[in-house]
Amino acid sequence: MGTETSSFETSEMLATFLASTPLLSESWRLCNISNTSTPRGFLAEQIGDVGYIAFSGIQTVGNSEPSCRNLVPLMESDGNALFIPLHRLNEGEEPVMVHAGLLQLFLSMHISASFQNQMLALMEKSRPIVITGHSLGGTVATLCTLWLLSYFQSVSSPLQVLCITFGSPMLGNESLSKAVLRERWGGNFCNVVSKHDIMPRMLFAPQPSFTQLQFLLQYWHLSMNCPRFGMLAQLHDEDKAELFRLVLCHLEVIAQAGEEVAKSLFWPLGSYLFCSEEGAICVDNAVSVIKMMHLLLMTGSPYSCVEDHLKYGDYVEKVSLQYLNQGSFMQADIPESSYESGVAISLQSLGIYSQETVAKPVKDCLKTARRMGLRPNLNAAKLAVSLAKINPYRAQIEWYKASCDESDDHMGYHDCFKLRDNSKKGSKVNLNRHKLAAFWNNVIKMLDNNELPYDFNRRAKWVNTSQFYKLLVEPLDIAEYYRTGMHHVKGHYLKHGRERRYEIFDRWWRERKVSVDENNKRSKLASLTQDSCFWARVEEAREWLDNIRSESDPRNLALLWENIDAFEKYARKLVDNKEVSRDVLLKNSSYNLWVEEWSKLKSQLKKCSLQFPDYVNGKVVP
Repeated sequence: MGTETSSFETSEMLATFLASTPLLSESWRLCNISNTSTPRGFLAEQIGDVGYIAFSGIQTVGNSEPSCRNLVPLMESDGNALFIPLHRLNEGEEPVMVHAGLLQLFLSMHISASFQNQMLALMEKSRPIVITGHSLGGTVATLCTLWLLSYFQSVSSPLQVLCITFGSPMLGNESLSKAVLRERWGGNFCNVVSKHDIMPRMLFAPQPSFTQLQFLLQYWHLSMNCPRFGMLAQLHDEDKAELFRLVLCHLEVIAQAGEEVAKSLFWPLGSYLFCSEEGAICVDNAVSVIKMMHLLLMTGSPYSCVEDHLKYGDYVEKVSLQYLNQGSFMQADIPESSYESGVAISLQSLGIYSQETVAKPVKDCLKTARRMGLRPNLNAAKLAVSLAKINPYRAQIEWYKASCDESDDHMGYHDCFKLRDNSKKGSKVNLNRHKLAAFWNNVIKMLDNNELPYDFNRRAKWVNTSQFYKLLVEPLDIAEYYRTGMHHVKGHYLKHGRERRYEIFDRWWRERKVSVDENNKRSKLASLTQDSCFWARVEEAREWLDNIRSESDPRNLALLWENIDAFEKYARKLVDNKEVSRDVLLKNSSYNLWVEEWSKLKSQLKKCSLQFPDYVNGKVVP
């Protein structure tokens, strides 16, 4: 996908992509096979360079069923650290919660040797991996995808993952949805939902009677395995009607609550492809998804809300035909506006074009989704203007660095800032530091709230600009941290003081496309030290050196020597590769003073072998 998005943002692009490739039809084919041949399990298949894993919709969720709405904190249940990126929370944010039974269902599969072996085989042979599942299997597929994305992020793997679910129930709360958006994974999930299927909507309502639910799931499971067996577990018409009314009523309350106050235990995640006999439309705004679920269910019946869960094969075929023959869907005059034409086609695709009572609210919902889709690009454009306005603050810090490098103090800008007095120059730089931090914190906040384009963190302009900001300003943040004694209160900067924005910018930089020129060896010193945390490591090394003089425990001494030796090798490598800027090597820089002090201590150790341990890192000092 390119950097420019359509009027429907990523959801429309994703729907077009799926409908124009075999991914959707192959996913359903494998789900159907898994339902009949591997109940309570999964199957894996390689088709060309695409690897598929399909989870059966016939699953047993421990002692509870999917509508029991039992949510548990993911962090507390993630004993094997499978979902580390989803554990990060913003201040004041609710913890990420997922359905307890469905999580345990995935975890029980994850630990099996069969699952591990087949996943490893897919990773070795596949370029993209598609994880899919029908019904309860769709939620397992979502958890599997979250695990894979977390794993690939930890090992910087280039493999792409796409999750396609069919009639899957909700998995978790709004914090889960926000965490997925924060990691820029929203486009990796496409949930196919038929117009009237009650399963994806069921967790919005309180639990129906256990007997109703048991018969419903038994009917679905038998029908998936063999359609004629479904007659053995039919749900009574009165029970269907009661279930239909219950879900519709609670969906209406949530849908009408509005964007600002709409809350539910469960929340949509990713894009939703709503399909019918006539075609499909795709929506990715969570509030709009809930409204569409309500509006479309209004056009259904107690009978269709149950039977639609078993008709995804027919609907998938219609989706492909729709995108091949979009022009044939207009039965009335084509509107002059291309957007109005798109909305009209969408209404026709859902089979509600002529149903005025529902068509108008659906149309309003699509317009809201469009506004939400356009907003990220508008926000990015406004940020570009704001970036131009704050560039003078950055330029003033660059000038401050240059003036410190040339000063008679021979200390460099990190040390000058740390030891500064109340001069106007130092105060101005500190103010600019805060202004730049406010700008970038706002960028991160907008990303967290999904207010920027899906590929914002991959756009070269923002990746390069954030990297330059980090390399230039973080040394000042480190200086201020140690100047104010925060390391005595909270601990050292690297573990206890580093701002989240810098960790995010690190990840952006690691995941960028590296040009050939970047791998060339430097011929001169860098303009900015390439490790923005270099000075924090110097501060720790200084403390280790001080502690050596007073430490008497041999084990602690050995650890201190080991740490100092590792830092010395790390710093020497940076200097040898010319990945440090001039200020690091100035005569009175804190790094240069550390090197001198370390050299003196080693010299003393050679002369006083009887009084001091004559080893460094377990080796005799040469």
